[in-house]
Amino acid sequence: MTWMIYGAYGYTGRLTASLAAERGEMPLLAGRHEGPLRALAEILQLEHRVVRLDDPAGLDRALQGVDAVAHCAGPFSDTARPMVDACLHTGTHYLDITGELDVIEEVLGRHGEARAAGVTLLPAAGFDVVPSDCLAALLARELPGARRLALAVRLDGGVSPGTAATALEALGKPPRARVDGVLGPVPSHLRQCIAAFPDGEARVTALPLADLATAPRSTGIGNVITYAPLPAVARPLYALSAAAGPLVGNPLARRVTRSLARRLPGPSAGTRTKTRAVMWGEVADGSGRTVQGTVSTPNGYDFTADAVIRIAAVLEKGAIAPGAFTPAQALGPDFLHQLDSVKIRVPL
Repeated sequence: MTWMIYGAYGYTGRLTASLAAERGEMPLLAGRHEGPLRALAEILQLEHRVVRLDDPAGLDRALQGVDAVAHCAGPFSDTARPMVDACLHTGTHYLDITGELDVIEEVLGRHGEARAAGVTLLPAAGFDVVPSDCLAALLARELPGARRLALAVRLDGGVSPGTAATALEALGKPPRARVDGVLGPVPSHLRQCIAAFPDGEARVTALPLADLATAPRSTGIGNVITYAPLPAVARPLYALSAAAGPLVGNPLARRVTRSLARRLPGPSAGTRTKTRAVMWGEVADGSGRTVQGTVSTPNGYDFTADAVIRIAAVLEKGAIAPGAFTPAQALGPDFLHQLDSVKIRVPL
């Protein structure tokens, strides 16, 4: 059995490839640029394949003999569709590490195609979605009949170039929530709340995080709002999000923000070792009963590398039914217990 890391020389792809090699795994490394890909493959003593996502025939050839691909090359708004198309065409199982809400909606919307092709599609298989999706499912299990879900996520230690680009684009969009099952504006009185993170309470702001796509499917709860602490530098853009959206979203602005983001080095190994990621969730039912819980993980990028390797191993074996699934749907909420240094408190 063979699996591939596409985008292996990017920040998260490199972390994943290095950890896989350290554990004795032998994934194929792939990407579009020969130079950095070959250099990494030589360091890790792994095979590599050069292929572009805008070359469908080349992608089909590159995926021959590959049981599962871990897609780590963002921005996924540009890259997810061609890789999913190729996986459906070649019968290759797919996971990615996107946190882009609209991309996850699109991939999950291909459930019927995936079932017909005998392929498992598992978007959002890293941080933050794996721990937050499992937390949401654990809370829903504690309170059957829950009608509302709030989730808050905090990632300490800085961000990678890909995460920075995604966050900049997201800040230019009006806040959204899942209201009675439909994506729409966040009710004004719910734009902020207090999250009881494992290390203390914090004021958090509603942001359109990926869980707006995953949590309703994993829990059956139709009213979901997602939050995160908002850095002071980002607050003016958030306050002007309706007006800023067209500016941030136009092609020129997207190229500029992505170019600036690519210059970020990403958290150093020392920073990752010293920082963790935390999340809080609360469910409520119609009678006013609530249940809260928290999850603490290693730094989000180290968590992602660990999660991707473990999930790829499951996909390699064909252990998940064909279709498109959220992490908690595919793996069960107790999957968190299999991951390194994760601390779970449900209920609080």
